[in-house]
Amino acid sequence: MEFNLFMGDIVETARNEIKEAGYEELKTPDEVKEALEQNGTTLVMINSTCGCAGGVARPAAASAVHYDKRPDQLVTVFAGQDREATEKAREYFEGYPPSSPSFALLKNGKIQKMVERHEIEGHSPVEVVNKLQQLFDEYCEEI
Repeated sequence: MEFNLFMGDIVETARNEIKEAGYEELKTPDEVKEALEQNGTTLVMINSTCGCAGGVARPAAASAVHYDKRPDQLVTVFAGQDREATEKAREYFEGYPPSSPSFALLKNGKIQKMVERHEIEGHSPVEVVNKLQQLFDEYCEEI
């Protein structure tokens, strides 16, 4: 199979998984700016094609939001695919190095905490769900 065709399938599957979980895909810097500067809490899932994204991060992203507290909005950018949008999102993650997959929790446009790749890779989806839900308990309102 041709590599680009193969990668296209992987990318499309990864995009669909996170969108089906209820996350809005941000593909441009303007979309990122508009979404991340809203009042309230925002969870950003930095998606990627690596194994820990597909095996841990995306399943955790889908499961974590079924909880008493959750962010006001759920968004995603795709590292390595939508580069400009991802770079713009990372401007909001002050104090944190680039990491994908990862999660950033913002409140009123300001970074509160991140769950970085080293907290995802080698961990189970349930462990990552627990980390995310701890952040939701700390920063989000009950729904």
